[in-house]
Amino acid sequence: MLNRLFKSRPAKAAGEALYAGAARQARSPGFYVAMGVPDTREGRFELYSLHVILLLDRLKGQGPQADETAQILIETYIRGLDDAFRELGVGDTAVAKRVKKLAEAFYGRAKALQDAFAALPATEALRDVVARTVFEDGAGDPDALTAYLVSARDALSRHAVEPLLKGDVAWEIQP
Repeated sequence: MLNRLFKSRPAKAAGEALYAGAARQARSPGFYVAMGVPDTREGRFELYSLHVILLLDRLKGQGPQADETAQILIETYIRGLDDAFRELGVGDTAVAKRVKKLAEAFYGRAKALQDAFAALPATEALRDVVARTVFEDGAGDPDALTAYLVSARDALSRHAVEPLLKGDVAWEIQP
């Protein structure tokens, strides 16, 4: 048990730091200005989700510490959704329902993106997911965001896993 707790501390710190890094990257003005991602709660949810999913994709298959870090990353992301609703003044009874709905949307997007990543280098499936989720109103530039996702995923694939397991992510690609 003590060994489990000891191992959890680095994963907890890393997962929380990775989430903070994903959130910072998702707030980059280029997504909103150059690519036309809606600067709304929904648009921010989509970008946070995309960046967390990119990190989860990189951690997949990298061993038990990476699995634990990925789990903490997801939990931190979900807790962030909960905190955001509470800050908006959403009542306690409604928060759980809204967070559950967004968590389900997140997992649906994660599955759709994994399927689209599996089809790379063909980008049509990825573009379709981006257009359907981020740009559902038809505005914005799904091609630019798709190209960014492909480049960011490729850069993360070259990123050594050891720094990620310490919570250090370098987003080499900027929007």
